[in-house]
Order: sequence, then structure tokens, then C-alpha cells
Amino acid sequence: MNRRWAALGALSALVAVGAGAFGAHALKARLGVDALAVWETAARYQTVHALGLLAVAQAAATWRSRALQAAGWLFVAGTVLFCGSLYALALTGVRGLGAITPLGGVAFLAGWACLAWAALRGR
Repeated sequence: MNRRWAALGALSALVAVGAGAFGAHALKARLGVDALAVWETAARYQTVHALGLLAVAQAAATWRSRALQAAGWLFVAGTVLFCGSLYALALTGVRGLGAITPLGGVAFLAGWACLAWAALRGR
């Protein structure tokens, strides 16, 4: 297992669980229903992509692939852009932050495509 991707995946999962708990407990009384739903979406997507990073770590133990490395970095970029913009939007209400979110979504999609490519071409 690749230690870098495993560590990033584990840390991202740690933050996602913490963010989910923070949203469910500390923010529940402070945010409106819509903002809380945005927060929960960010935490859910972060959790899924933290597991994606762990999949990249596991795959890196057997496959050497630039696509695999790209998948890892795209998952990281997607987490920062997609989840980060949603967390900030939920906390601040600044709707303009929503313009960043699709860039993170594209990074997530590209990451999964790269992971699939690496799986098909892995050596």
C-alpha cells in the first residue's frame, strides 16, 4: 500500500467524520435546514473520496501508473474544491462560493476515470 495515499485518505476520512459530527451536533442549532444539508453533502462526498484515496493507495501497491497518481491528486483537488467550497458556503452563506463547487465535481469525475483507466491498464 502506498503510504502517501493511505495517509491522505485516512486524514481526509478523519476530517470528514469530524465535520459530519460537528454538523450534526454543533451546527444543527446554528444553521438553517438548507445550509445544514449543504454541510452534510460536503461531509458525505469527502468520506467517499477519502475511501477513493485508500483505493488508490491499495492499487499503487500493484500497479505503476501515471493515471493512478493523477487519480489520487484529482481526489485531493476535488475534496478541496468541492467539499471545501460547500463547507464555506454552509458557514458563510456566500452564494458565489457555489461557482467553485463544479470544478471540484469535475476533479472527482476525472479522478474516477483515471482510476478506471489505471485498473484497465495496470501492470
